[in-house]
Amino acid sequence: MPDAVVIGAGPNGLVAANLLADAGWSVEVLEEQPEPGGAVRHDRGAHPDFVSDLCSSFYPLAAASPVLAGLRLEQHGLRWSHAPKVLAHPLSDGRCAVLDRRVDVTADSLEAFAPGDGAAWRRLHDAWQTLRPDLLGALFTPFPPIRSTARLAVRLRGTGGLRMARTLILPVRRLAQEEFLGEGGGLLLAGNALHADLAPEAAGSGGYGWLMSMLGQTYGFPVPAGGAGALTRALVRRLEARGGVLRCGQRVDRIVVRGGRAAGVRTAGGETVAAGRAVLADVAVPSLYGELLDPAHLPAQLLSDLRRFQWDFATFKVDWALDGPVPWRCEQAAGAGTVHLADGLDELTRFAAQLATGTVPDRPFCLFGQMTTSDPSRSPRGTESAWAYTHVPHDISGDAGDESLTGAWDAKEQEIMADRVERQVERFAPGFRAAIRSRRILAPPTLQSLDRNLHGGAINGGTAAMHQQLFFRPAPGTGRPETPVKGLYLASAGAHPGGGVHGAPGANAARAALRRPLAPGLAGAQRLLTHRDRTGRRQPDAGHREDGG
Repeated sequence: MPDAVVIGAGPNGLVAANLLADAGWSVEVLEEQPEPGGAVRHDRGAHPDFVSDLCSSFYPLAAASPVLAGLRLEQHGLRWSHAPKVLAHPLSDGRCAVLDRRVDVTADSLEAFAPGDGAAWRRLHDAWQTLRPDLLGALFTPFPPIRSTARLAVRLRGTGGLRMARTLILPVRRLAQEEFLGEGGGLLLAGNALHADLAPEAAGSGGYGWLMSMLGQTYGFPVPAGGAGALTRALVRRLEARGGVLRCGQRVDRIVVRGGRAAGVRTAGGETVAAGRAVLADVAVPSLYGELLDPAHLPAQLLSDLRRFQWDFATFKVDWALDGPVPWRCEQAAGAGTVHLADGLDELTRFAAQLATGTVPDRPFCLFGQMTTSDPSRSPRGTESAWAYTHVPHDISGDAGDESLTGAWDAKEQEIMADRVERQVERFAPGFRAAIRSRRILAPPTLQSLDRNLHGGAINGGTAAMHQQLFFRPAPGTGRPETPVKGLYLASAGAHPGGGVHGAPGANAARAALRRPLAPGLAGAQRLLTHRDRTGRRQPDAGHREDGG
C-alpha cells in the first residue's frame, strides 16, 4: 500500500508526487494515457522530421516558479532554450510591438508608436520590480497567502498604494488608455491577457496582461530543449530516482471513500489501489466531483455551486512543418518565439465579442509559435516547426465566417477552420501557405482525447475571470486544495492559482497532505507495512505488494 495515490501524471500531479517522495512517502501515480505529461508532451505528428508540442509550448510561469526551481530539474536533464525575442505583435501597416528580455528594447519598440510610451513601459516595469518577489510568493503559495499578501501590501504603498491596486484590476483596454498614447503597449498587454480567456473589456484583464508581459520581460517565454515532453521526462526521472512509481494506461474511475476518508482508488480495469495516507487528484474539477466521487460524500452546497462552474474557451490548434522561415511582412516578428496575430486592439475586442455570443470568429486571434526559432533542435536547418492556436466557443450558435461551422468538428469542419487560421496568418505573412510541407489539426475533441482534463479543448482548468479566482476557485469559499473528503486533495489547475505550467496546485496539495496527521488507527498499520532504508526513504516491507493488493 503506497502512502499516497496521485491521479494523473500531468505537471501538477508529478510535482505533487515528487514533493511527497521528498518527504519520505511512498507514492504511486496512475495516468490514463499511455504516456505521462498531460498537456506537456511532444511528438512528431506533423512530420517525422519535425518536433511538435501537443498542447503547451512556452513556459514563463515555469521559469518564474519557485516550486519548479526547488526541484532542480536541470539535474535530471531539463534545459531551457530561448528565441532571440520573446514576443511580437505585428500590425498590417508594418508597425510591430516587441517584448524583449531587455527592457530598453521593449521600450524602444513602444516609443515608435508614440513618444513617451517607452517611459510608460519602464514605469510599469519599475512597479513590477518592486512587487515581483511578494506577488510571485502570493501566486505560488496556498490560499490565503497571508505572509506574502502582508508584505505585498507594504510594497504596494511604494508603487502608489490603492492607485496601483486599481491599475491591476482595470480592464486591459482602460489600462492601455491610461498608460499609453499609442497602440503598442495595449497590444502587448491585451494579447497576453488573451492567453487566458480575458477579453480587453474584462475586469482584471489589465493586471493579468501586465503579469504575463512582465514575466516575459524578466524570464522570457522559454521552451524545453528537445520538446515540451523534456520537462515531463525530468519530473518522471526525479520521481523514480526517489522511489516513486508511475503507471500509465491506468484510468481511475472511482475514488474509494470509507468512513468519510479517501482510502484509495479503483481503476477502469477493476483494480483497487489503496492509499495509506492520501489521494491527490490532478483532474478537472467537474470530473473529480461529478464522476470520481459519489455525490453522497459531498455537501449539497458544493454540488450546487459546481453547476455554475465555468470552463475557459475551447481551443483549436494547427501544427505545421514549414520548408523555410515564416515570411513575415514585419521583419521584427521573425526572431520572436511567440507572435500575436490580430490587427489591433479593436480586432481583439471583436474576436472576444464573437466568442461571448457563441459565434466562431471570422478573423480568429491566433497565438503563433515559432518553435525552431526558439529551439533549433525542433526541425532541420533552414525549416521551421510552427503552430497556432485560437479559441472557439464550446456551444456554437453561429459562424461569423459564413462557412456553416457548427462545432461538430468532423473532418470537413476541421479543414475549414484550419484554412481560416492559415488565412489569418497570411494577413501578416504573405506567402505563408506556400511554405507548408504538412500540417496536423488538433480540434477541441482531439485535445480532450489527449488529456481528459482539457474539456472541449479548455486549457486553463476553468475560466481565469475574477469570479472564479482566489477564494472563488473552483467554487465560492474554497481556494485551497482540501476537499470535503478527508485525505483527498485537489491538485489540478482547477485549484488556486489556476492554469499554466508552474506546479503550484500540485505543490499546494502535497503540502496540505503532509500537514494532515494520519487518521486514528492508521499510524500503527503504516509502521507495520513500511520501514525506512539507510537514506531515510520510506520503503515497502518485503512482503508488501506494490499493486495495492
